[in-house]
Amino acid sequence: MQEKIWEYRNKQLKKEEIDRFAATYKVPPAIAVIMMNRGITSEQVVGSYMKKSLESIHNPFLLCDMEEATERILRAVENKEKTVIYGDYDVDGITATATLYKFLKNIGANVSYYIPDRFSEGYGINIMAVNKLARQGVGLMITVDCGITAVGEVEFAKTQGMDIVITDHHTCREELPKAVAVINPKRADSTYPFDGLAGVGVAFKLVLALAIKLGMSTKEVFLEYADMVAIGTVADVVPLLDENRIIVDKGIKAIQSTKNKGVNALIKAVGLSRRTLDSTMISFSLAPRLNVAGRLESAKIAVELMICEDEERAREIAEYLNETNCKRQEIEKNIYDDAIELVSSFEKEQLVYVLAGEGWHHGVIGIVASRLCEKLYRPCVLISKEGGKGKGSGRSVEEVNLFEVLSDSEEILTAFGGHTMAAGLTVSVDRIDELRERVNAYVKKNIDVSTLVPKLKIDCNLESSSININAAKMIAKLEPFGEGNENPVFSAHGMRILSVSTMGPDSKHLRLRLTDGKETYNAVGFNMGEFCDEFNPSDVVSIAFNMNINIYQGSENLQLLVKDIKK
Repeated sequence: MQEKIWEYRNKQLKKEEIDRFAATYKVPPAIAVIMMNRGITSEQVVGSYMKKSLESIHNPFLLCDMEEATERILRAVENKEKTVIYGDYDVDGITATATLYKFLKNIGANVSYYIPDRFSEGYGINIMAVNKLARQGVGLMITVDCGITAVGEVEFAKTQGMDIVITDHHTCREELPKAVAVINPKRADSTYPFDGLAGVGVAFKLVLALAIKLGMSTKEVFLEYADMVAIGTVADVVPLLDENRIIVDKGIKAIQSTKNKGVNALIKAVGLSRRTLDSTMISFSLAPRLNVAGRLESAKIAVELMICEDEERAREIAEYLNETNCKRQEIEKNIYDDAIELVSSFEKEQLVYVLAGEGWHHGVIGIVASRLCEKLYRPCVLISKEGGKGKGSGRSVEEVNLFEVLSDSEEILTAFGGHTMAAGLTVSVDRIDELRERVNAYVKKNIDVSTLVPKLKIDCNLESSSININAAKMIAKLEPFGEGNENPVFSAHGMRILSVSTMGPDSKHLRLRLTDGKETYNAVGFNMGEFCDEFNPSDVVSIAFNMNINIYQGSENLQLLVKDIKK
């Protein structure tokens, strides 16, 4: 197995601090450690974290330009002015588009939506789309999950007689577009209490602000749309803290009784239960099926699913997306296998893997780059070669700033953009080898390669007395888990393996039966089946794990989800 460094989050905590926290908030020490590790320490924050109450949702009018945005939109509604929602092709953009569309439609707006094509138009507002919409008589465009850098495009829209309201959550540049309103909690002049909203979260704040202006019940509006907003928030991997935590918690509960025919059809197509749905299932089951539309074809059909009022049509779309996701998985597997073969063809290990293949699907190479990066713990750039041009997508590890690495090779790239951990690029096919040499030389010179070792963050070590189903139930109360509020990882030492085997299709997963000499535990290592032969019954191991409750035939049992094993 890949050797990981176990980093204990609680290393800086003192026992007396933990005991004091546990006594103050009447929680077990392990729960105290989890919360302290996440910086949840003040009375106000602890209360909000535990209660997950709608009372902790911030006033949407604290966002810059919200007053201007609501006034312009309500004027458009009153005058039946042609209004378009301009979205994005990922789950965040899809759910943001659907949420705002459904609300505006319900209050009588003359509204439609536009999702740019990933392959021919790319991300964000483009002038061709603006021109097309202006010719159709659109007087107001509202962006969701995009637009914050579209300075020139907004100026062009104004020359076409179109007003723009921008809602976005991406990093702002120094110059903001001169739109009617620019709603973004990351604005430099923003005093909004939380800047971690997803794109759908910002669009949702606009919905709530409009509801306030119209004298509607904000609680009813919140609960009506929380299901879609929760799906988009989880999928966009924003911090599940503050408002996001409440949105996702209430949204998952709302899904249990949702009237949204699209959400219901998707859950049914995947074979999930609305009753047991959680943030993990959204991430790994629902989100990929909504994402696949934009990755392989057009994201418009995913928006159609989310706003669909016909049960049979919703079922058709959901099944289609499920089937398309199977095709995506097959395409992904083929590219991954090709990439692994290329990795093994190098005479020596690379510091950065730059891999190229003929006709690799543009919409999938980013996922494969991410998988390879996780497996190899090296930055990975996958390039699809087509007619002398290579389009690439890269992912990195926390020690290597991929944007800086690619910046050093800027003169040999046709185009590139991105951030620390992910980037996209275009390069001439005949310069791919040169790019590989350049990026490897840069990392060798500027990065301490001895640090390129995967790390696993562990909340704390547990004695066997603390590993039980009651502890698992108490941890479950800290959900929803996600970015910034990760599912707690624990360690336990001196566990003896009683049995070891594989399970699932292609023996993909690892199944263990463990004992500490007093209790026995069932454990599963997802996607760890290939390591089965490295362990034998009677081996003594240390394990890192999540505590999980497995419900089977109405019976609840403790299950350890293995993150790592060391002999």
